[in-house]
Amino acid sequence: MTPKADGAEAKHHSARRWAKFKAKCLKYLGAAGPGLITGASDDDPSGVATYAQVGAKYGPTFLWTVVLTLPLMMGVQEICDRTALATGSGLGELATKHFGRVGRAIIGVLLVILIIANTLNIAADLVAIGSGMNLLRAGPTWLWALLAGGIITLIMVKGSSARINIIFKILAAALLVYVVVAIMVTKQWGRILDYTFVPHVQFNRTYISLLVAVLGTTISPYLFFWQSADRLEEMRLEPEGGLIASPLRQRSHSHAALKQRLSRVDVFSGMAFSNIVMFAIIAATAETLHVHHFDNIQSAAQAANSLKPLAGRFASAIFALGFIGSGLLAVPVLAASGSVGLSGLLKKKWGFSLSIRKAPLFYALVGVGTIGGTALSLLSINPIKLLVFVAVINGVIAAPLLAVVLIVSNNRHLMGKYANGRLANIIGGLAFAVMALASIALFATGGFSF
Repeated sequence: MTPKADGAEAKHHSARRWAKFKAKCLKYLGAAGPGLITGASDDDPSGVATYAQVGAKYGPTFLWTVVLTLPLMMGVQEICDRTALATGSGLGELATKHFGRVGRAIIGVLLVILIIANTLNIAADLVAIGSGMNLLRAGPTWLWALLAGGIITLIMVKGSSARINIIFKILAAALLVYVVVAIMVTKQWGRILDYTFVPHVQFNRTYISLLVAVLGTTISPYLFFWQSADRLEEMRLEPEGGLIASPLRQRSHSHAALKQRLSRVDVFSGMAFSNIVMFAIIAATAETLHVHHFDNIQSAAQAANSLKPLAGRFASAIFALGFIGSGLLAVPVLAASGSVGLSGLLKKKWGFSLSIRKAPLFYALVGVGTIGGTALSLLSINPIKLLVFVAVINGVIAAPLLAVVLIVSNNRHLMGKYANGRLANIIGGLAFAVMALASIALFATGGFSF
């Protein structure tokens, strides 16, 4: 064979490899959705503030929590996702089928508490969005908080499920700016990696309080309901569904296996994306704010503003853009998650794929979250106190709601062959234990101490 022929064959193989790579990328991008959005919404402005606070106050000593929370988040969200895939129903509907009247009443109370907590979280996130815009010199905080709340409410009421998910994916990309900031400012990568894989735990009230806050903002109870609900919304838009989610057991074996595999890739990569962002924020603030003793960080906007003299106006601006984007994504997720659960528990229709006329209770509850949160954001309420209160609430209800998820996902009558296996139960059980112990530690140490 001539050298020319060898070169042509090599080019042909290279082109085929590139074509296969592009096909895999396109397949992933097509599958990316609920898992990516769940992971991105977990890094809302309150989460950014928490990560910035621990990085500023304790340097890189909290980086080990990234390694702890990643498998727990992956396991819990995969279970929630699988309940939707296996049954074509949300967690609220499944709880109605499994639990008796007393059990449903207890879950209903927990969901009402979750909606209240989410409304307070929305208020704090809207204030953060407004503060970020003010930091970029775009106008007063209250004006942008009001505009953001109004625009988000309008999009959720008027937009289709497919359009809303496209917007969510675009907003999720905004979180990549934190990786950029971390690369810009981090110089001692060896030290950063050492603290990531070797725990440096301190046994004092403030450290434990912040540890509980980190766990509460990564394994948040509202994400359990959102992951399941958003997967169902995706399934309703598929040709097999026709606005009714077609469960895996009604599909061919090969199609069901492919759907489950792609959904797992989506969930796992979404949780990995979330934890990479968490890692980047802690590392960036540890290398800048902590080193220069800017350790009294109380909000994402304050962290961004404190970066100006240390890392320059550009780093400060892109840090602000990150939590503005994440806030715009997190607010509708917060508003919808509890609404989905309570609507399903009461056997009412829900979802952005339905009109207000077909799902009035769902949209009313969503309105309670977005409109109520917008109203609260305009009052002179300290957003940090709001977030502390929300963290306490989430700490109390996370473990029992996770127990509900585990009970439902182990019900073989509902789940069939897709019921939890041993590994899922081990990871889910560990997540339950961690959240229960965090809640106990919170009250044993006398509450939050920042």
